[in-house]
Amino acid sequence: MNPEQEHARVLTRRQLLGRSGLGLGAAALASLLSPGEHAAAAALAGDAVSAVPHFAPRAKRVIYLFQNGAPSHVDLFDYKPELSKVDGQGLPAELLDGKRFSTMTATQEKKFLKEITKFSQQGECGKWIASDFLPRTAEIVDELCFIQSMRTTQVNHAPAITYFMTGSEIPGKPSMGSWLTYGLGSETEELPAFTVMTSRDRQASCGQIFYDFYWGSGFLPSKHQGVKFRGAGDPVLYLATPAGISRAMRRAQLDDLAALNAMNMSRLGDPEIGTRIAQYEMAYKMQASVPELTDFSDEQEYVLEMYGPQVREKGSFAYNCLMARRLAERGCRFIQLMHAGWDQHANLDTQLKIQCEDTDAPSAALVKDLRQRGLLDETLVIWGGEFGRTPFQQQRPNSPRGRDHHPYAFSLWMAGGGIKPGMVYGESDNFGFNVAEKPVEVHDLQATILHLLGIDHQRFTKRFQGLDQRLTGVEPARVIDEIIS
Repeated sequence: MNPEQEHARVLTRRQLLGRSGLGLGAAALASLLSPGEHAAAAALAGDAVSAVPHFAPRAKRVIYLFQNGAPSHVDLFDYKPELSKVDGQGLPAELLDGKRFSTMTATQEKKFLKEITKFSQQGECGKWIASDFLPRTAEIVDELCFIQSMRTTQVNHAPAITYFMTGSEIPGKPSMGSWLTYGLGSETEELPAFTVMTSRDRQASCGQIFYDFYWGSGFLPSKHQGVKFRGAGDPVLYLATPAGISRAMRRAQLDDLAALNAMNMSRLGDPEIGTRIAQYEMAYKMQASVPELTDFSDEQEYVLEMYGPQVREKGSFAYNCLMARRLAERGCRFIQLMHAGWDQHANLDTQLKIQCEDTDAPSAALVKDLRQRGLLDETLVIWGGEFGRTPFQQQRPNSPRGRDHHPYAFSLWMAGGGIKPGMVYGESDNFGFNVAEKPVEVHDLQATILHLLGIDHQRFTKRFQGLDQRLTGVEPARVIDEIIS
């Protein structure tokens, strides 16, 4: 059997096209071997990424503090005095008409439940916030923009999180971080452009799972998927050089391996070979950069105290927030922190306060720390979950109070990166049940994030399965210009 003839016989259409001089393989290899020529290589390949950014960006990077399980907006951010007046009363039928809830409350009698926290007005902007549960966040309300008219189409956790992270409720599409690194590349060659860290509540009361597709690259080259830093042991596996292998020997091995991979790439045009080359190189650089990144000995004591007592505990939300700031300093494009524990169906009276204790100080400290280092204006910080919690009580026999999933109105906050500080956008009704004015859909939020990084969401596409795919999907989406400074 002739190997060349056998190879030609099984050659796929994709591989055949990739072997041409202007194929994906050539463009990808050019971008890997000479990052400065990325735009020219992309243009040759007919890649839409060559035109990004479309206009001057307001932000260079994103830190997304995603709160898995959905924080209760009516207990934390969206003060509704009317709830105290109707506490314990049944919801009117017209309010429930056509609404979907989880199977846990779909058939139960629904009675209003007032907030379990104490709200007060804070800052020069006078924002109402649960200052007893979120005292540190209350201190920085003048830095924040609260969106109180978010709504989503999803009522269960995994599809709702997937929708926020990828623009689709169905797993498999590229995540937001992948889209941004695909379009904008990286500011650093020493660390991944897209990093992910996860944490959870101390009591492990929430059964939420961190699925890999929350930071997957979908149909984009897999070098754009998020790199997850572990919360225990080495942040990334297999970074240490084996015993008996010097740094010079490892470099020589990688050079030879890259040459072999480059030969295959030019022959087959498979972009995943380009990913392999890039990931080997990144791993080599991370052997030097990650130990320095995770060494907090250069942090001043007042900074560590600002993030709270858990800042030295690997895998805690506080530790991850400080890591996020250090990653931002070093040029990471998209830093995704995911913290589970907000799914308070039957433990609202106990777990909500614990969650706030774990996340309040670190979240506020991150904003303060970025500001004092001159990084906040170019870093977009986002804090929020996949939906809110119901203004009515979830009733379980012999169980404490709780709230069910609520997609019809909820809150999140943003800071830095071109966002107007000290403002509230949108409003829910008197019960925090429906959006009353200025609704913000998930795709609107995504379009606004892209806009702040200099990207027109309608023009930022990738051809896949015969369609020009984009983060914001095919439904109409708009940039929320009113919150941009």
